[in-house]
Amino acid sequence: MSTPHDSPPSPLTHFDAQGQAHMVDVGAKPETHRRATARGRIVMQAETLALIRDGDARKGDVLGVARIAGIQAAKRTGELIPLCHPIPLTSVSVEFRLIEPDNAIECSVSAETVGRTGIEMEAMTAVSVALLTIYDMCKAVDRGMRIEGVRLVEKLGGKSGHWQAV
Repeated sequence: MSTPHDSPPSPLTHFDAQGQAHMVDVGAKPETHRRATARGRIVMQAETLALIRDGDARKGDVLGVARIAGIQAAKRTGELIPLCHPIPLTSVSVEFRLIEPDNAIECSVSAETVGRTGIEMEAMTAVSVALLTIYDMCKAVDRGMRIEGVRLVEKLGGKSGHWQAV
């Protein structure tokens, strides 16, 4: 019986040559400083955006709670994504920008580590959970909110070096 180490590597690193899922072995990789930035946004009714902007939401400081949720999500990414390595975070920042003409809030997360594997999943998970938290806190007044465009916008460090979305 062959093992994942006997087969040629799959172009999808989380699958072996037989198509079976496995956790990537990063033990031989050098530790490097890594940073990833992800963004996404939530679109809502103008009245909902005004409630958040003015701090009038019944559940309190929506963006403050969403910021904490995003940081917590980055810390727990390895528990949420089945083949994602748990990694030590050195920094996570969660920022929000109100885009009033679009009735939207953009969330941007930068996460950093010194380690053997990337930090992209932590940044994207943090954006997703921060935006979901906004939805959860405001759904009583606007069930039609829409989360969109969650994506990696920049990655630094590791073997592949610097990558930036165009």
